[in-house]
Amino acid sequence: MKNRIFTGAPSETSAGYAKAVIDGRTVHVSGTTGRDPVSNTFPEDAAEQARNALASIDAALREAGSSLADAVVSRVYVVDREAAAAVTPVLGEVFADIRPTSTFLICQIPAPGAKVEIEITASKSA
Repeated sequence: MKNRIFTGAPSETSAGYAKAVIDGRTVHVSGTTGRDPVSNTFPEDAAEQARNALASIDAALREAGSSLADAVVSRVYVVDREAAAAVTPVLGEVFADIRPTSTFLICQIPAPGAKVEIEITASKSA
């Protein structure tokens, strides 16, 4: 049985997705951009966007009985090489001891102002 986690964001309904899906002992977290949680705007700094995205992902994982420490796959999408250079050290800090598999792509992100989007798959804590 799959359990879904929703944040209440309007796009979850309009685009038909869940923030996270728990499938057995695996938690899949949707691609998450780095909006500032207070202002709901995107910071100019890609590193700050990455930190915001990871905090949002960690909150969803914790609601699912997991955490970033349980990450097994990370997929990171950035808009350009400059954003990649800013985001890479943040990932290095967060995943230094965790070392999930990783995909890192430069591409367009649909949300205007977003410079990074991160998707995580994690195992569910025992």
